[in-house]
Amino acid sequence: MRRVMADAQGIAAAATAIRSGLVVAIPTDTLYGLAADPFRAEAVSRLFEVKGRPAERAIPLIAADTEQVAMRLGSLPLAAQRLAEAFWPGPLTLLLEAPDALAPAVSGGSGRVGVRVPGHIAARALCRACATPLTATSANISDRPPTDDPDEVARTLGSRIDLLLDGGKTPGGPPSTIVDATGSTLRLVRPGAVEWDEVLACVQRA
Repeated sequence: MRRVMADAQGIAAAATAIRSGLVVAIPTDTLYGLAADPFRAEAVSRLFEVKGRPAERAIPLIAADTEQVAMRLGSLPLAAQRLAEAFWPGPLTLLLEAPDALAPAVSGGSGRVGVRVPGHIAARALCRACATPLTATSANISDRPPTDDPDEVARTLGSRIDLLLDGGKTPGGPPSTIVDATGSTLRLVRPGAVEWDEVLACVQRA
């Protein structure tokens, strides 16, 4: 495993690795995540191997901004647009219809994919450098605790991943709130950092 700092040079190295189909551990605004190109089936397969993750479990994505989400995943429904304007960058994941080009394993067979714009400069910069949303599942072996510490990532996953983008300890805190925005009404999938009442109030105000 190669370890680089989360500066411009490190982000460029991480982007090169991801474009080559490799798996990179990255800092986010909550915990460390594992980044790979979700449009490359072989990269996603390698990601599942790194985590020891069951294939039926979907993989969340992060993106540089709303424009990148629309360009690579499709236009946001109206309610999702309002939520993105209010809570991105930040810990709100929106479930959208998965485009055909996405590696099938990313959606876990659900036909939907979760995406957010994280409140972490390096994570957004990496998505921008790769010109695509990236996977952001937690950087841990499945059924083991996620971590905010790059040293812990190196200790537990160093023999499995290709590169660690070291941004120091991340803020931690609760996971992102997941909201299904694919139907006619919003549905709370997982409670998290953004309160459900805030989500509903945002849509009702519009």
